[in-house]
Amino acid sequence: MANKLISQMNLPSSLSHVFSARNLLTAKDALSLPELDLISLLDLDISLVRSAVSLISESTSPPFQTALSLMEERNKSPSHLATSLRGLDDVLRGGIPFGALTELVGPSGIGKTQFCLKLALLATLPECYGGLNGRVVYIDTESKFSSRRMIEIGESSFPQIFRLEGLAQKMAGRIIVIRPTSLSEFTECLEQMQLTLLKNEVKLLIVDSMAALISWENEKGTSGSRQSPLRGSLSFLKSIAEFSRIPVVVTNQVRSQGNDESFHYTFQGTKKENLSNEKKESHLTAALGFQWAHAVTIRLIFEAHSGHRFIKVAKSPISPAVTFPFVIESSGITLLNHVGFRVAGQEINTIRCRGCNILAQ
Repeated sequence: MANKLISQMNLPSSLSHVFSARNLLTAKDALSLPELDLISLLDLDISLVRSAVSLISESTSPPFQTALSLMEERNKSPSHLATSLRGLDDVLRGGIPFGALTELVGPSGIGKTQFCLKLALLATLPECYGGLNGRVVYIDTESKFSSRRMIEIGESSFPQIFRLEGLAQKMAGRIIVIRPTSLSEFTECLEQMQLTLLKNEVKLLIVDSMAALISWENEKGTSGSRQSPLRGSLSFLKSIAEFSRIPVVVTNQVRSQGNDESFHYTFQGTKKENLSNEKKESHLTAALGFQWAHAVTIRLIFEAHSGHRFIKVAKSPISPAVTFPFVIESSGITLLNHVGFRVAGQEINTIRCRGCNILAQ
């Protein structure tokens, strides 16, 4: 909400132009300054400045709602995007929630992008088939988006729909793929996103992956700290979710707690070294740190151990910590167990990858 543009508020046009001319573009820009500094910068009468600050504050602050009105509002329209994974949808009370930030975290190659492709497909499906009948913005920072793979998932999951002439092409045409090459491009994209979402009836925003953008920025040395660029992007993503009332899904990478960069995740394929029968385990941690972890509403951990891959609900305001074994098939991710297994204690946030070849098993 702090990033709401002053130009989109109900200020008189003459007053709005003054703010724009002084490079005060968002509510945060204006409300962060002391009153005397704002008067000096704008060169306006104190009464006009106070009136403008009052209007900006009113436009930025969300209206209060009672618990009853919130419940009635949610019951009027869909509040979740179903994942088609019955056990996961059950524990999340319907699927990926609208108006919230959902994070998928796990090692490269474990299935996060497969999960995102299926979600993108589901959001474009007609409502009569359980979809949202909308458009999707898919921000693909690592060039992993595959139209061919998404169509394969659709043909295997919904053969009765994809037999209809032209429907597959129509659904694929509803997915807007954006490939920013830098954090600044990504930020510019987000600044324009709110109008794009409204104009194009977008029902889902996916960022795959956020960690890659921050990593690139750190490698180029263009940012002083990882948290500074992350904080702005995080604020934008949360405001998009809240204002547009759509699900926002972001993938995150992992790093080794022991800084062992040479560790090989065997589900990516067998390496020349013989690791297939070695009982070695790497304890991993999410790449974007604690600030990011506290900001997301839902965290789903993708991990591998005991010869299987698992999706673990590690953070949710409405669900217990549960983990589900899964496999990846032509139809995408398939759960092997719809009841799941409860986890507790340190196991909730642990990200594991055991050194055994789970593809061979």
